[in-house]
Order: sequence, then structure tokens, then C-alpha cells
Amino acid sequence: MKRRHIVQLAALTPFAAQAQTAAWPTQPVRMVIPFAAGGPTDVVGRLLAERMGEFLPQRVVVENRTGSGVVVGTEVVARAAKDGSVMLYTTIAHAVLRALFPRLSFDPLADFTPVALCGQIPMIMLVHPSLGVSNAQELIALLRANPGKYDYASSGNGGAVHLATELLWHQAGQLKVNHVPYRGSSQAMADVLSGRIPIIMDVAAGAVPYLQRGELRPIGISDMRRSPAAPNVPTFHEQGVADFVAYTWHMVLVPSGTPQPIITAMNAAVNRALTMPGVKERLQDLTMNVVVDSTPASAKAFLDAEIAKWEPIIRSAGITANG
Repeated sequence: MKRRHIVQLAALTPFAAQAQTAAWPTQPVRMVIPFAAGGPTDVVGRLLAERMGEFLPQRVVVENRTGSGVVVGTEVVARAAKDGSVMLYTTIAHAVLRALFPRLSFDPLADFTPVALCGQIPMIMLVHPSLGVSNAQELIALLRANPGKYDYASSGNGGAVHLATELLWHQAGQLKVNHVPYRGSSQAMADVLSGRIPIIMDVAAGAVPYLQRGELRPIGISDMRRSPAAPNVPTFHEQGVADFVAYTWHMVLVPSGTPQPIITAMNAAVNRALTMPGVKERLQDLTMNVVVDSTPASAKAFLDAEIAKWEPIIRSAGITANG
């Protein structure tokens, strides 16, 4: 290992010096992203990979592996060598794999060890002005008085915005609203802008431009606090839906069995990368609540809680991978 890398690792955390004795692979570390190149997850993953490489014995290269949602890319990592040569950069999709794909050839829990939670991205519910509502209580009252009459759009079946919307309907009193999935947020938003579909949830960064142009009305944000990117959008908590909090999120995981010194060094590299000049600011521009002090233990606790949160919603709403 080069002396420069040893010094950097030792400076990250008191435990990172253990990596000096770990059997690091000689080839670059692969960061498998189970999403298409150029998408929001890929953009953040590539930014993180570049910075992480400054604090690890080998540089980090991104490999996009898509197919069957995130199944193909995730399985690649599950079956990879347990030597620090491969990591997975994924989202909330990992927490719902077991519920959406009951016949997986791998276990999203047993076959992976979380390294670090990178950040959480809240979502904003938007409505077309023709719906005639301006806040959460007015929307809930309208939907409660008209069960099954209205539709809502999402960027894809089983995705974060679909799940978050179903959670809202559940916590607002088992509201009956029809789900219309699209192949991406741009297609869904086009029909909402036209008024054909009156309701949509979108990640905050995607929603803000429509608010700034006055094309759609904000109903609420799925965080416990307002976003600096949309300070005038109240939380659902403020509006009486006290238990509603939902995020999409980004996390780094490795195959279970990866040596602990390597996991410790990777965790330190993630946390350090997230504090580098330009990185945290860029992620905040994407409305991500950046987590800079995650540990493998806290990341695992978070993942366990997300699985426990979303699996009952998937069963209750009858959500499947195919629609």
C-alpha cells in the first residue's frame, strides 16, 4: 500500500489504521450502481466514488448494472468476492426487494453488510390547480369524500414515490385513490401538468421547478422539517398527519463476510468524502439531507427499520413488482 494512502486512512478515524493490515485487492474497487447511467442515483454515486478513491488504497470505479429493477445489479454484488473489491451503491429499493421479489436468489439482508448511510431525500406532493385544494387537510377531505374517484401518478410501480404516496393514504385514514404508474417521472409529470392526472409525489429536487413556475400547487413535504429548497412548503407533520415521514435514500453496502477492517476503512472514506468541498453542497442542491457520521451499525439499524416500515405497506396496498 502506498504511504500516502496509509496516512490518509489513519487520519480518517482511529480505527481506519486497521486497513493497513487488511488484504486489499490490487485492482480498482467496483461500485456497482443498479440504476441507469445519468440518472440521479448514478450522478450522486459517481461523485461519491471519485472522492472515496482519495481515501482508499485503490481508486473506485462505477459500474452500472441494470435489469429487473435493481435485482440484477444487486445480485452481482451478492455473489462477488468478499475482499473489498466490490461495493453496492443503492437506494430505498434495497429495503423493498424481499417484499416485491419473493423468489430472489439472494437475501437482501443476510447477503449484505451496510457500510454507511449517505443521505435521505424527502418528497413533495403536488396537485394540479384544477383540483381546487391547497393543503393536506383539504386534499384528505376531498379524497375521503370521494373514495376511488381520483387518480395519482408515480414514476414507477414499487418505487419510492409510489410507496410514499401509499403510506400517506394509509396514515391519513386508508384513503382510496387509484395508482397510475409511468415509466419515469417526466412521463408522469407531463400528464399531471396537463391535468389528466391531478396528484403526484416527486422527490423534492424534481418538484421545486414546478413550484417556482407556479404550474402545480404544493401540498406538503415528507420530512419532519421544511426544506431550504422549498421553505414555503409545510411538512405533513405540521398539517396534522403526524406520523407521515418518507424518504428515498442512498446507502453503501458490501457482500457479507467482507473483513471488518475493510468495512471500517470504507465507512471512513464515505464519511470523509461527504464532507469534501463541493460534495456536501452539491448533494444539498439535490435536496439530500446528508449524513456525515453514519456507522455500519447505524446504517444497519436504519435499513432494518426501513424494511419493517415498508413491507407492511406493500402487503396492505397489494403492490407487486409487475403492478
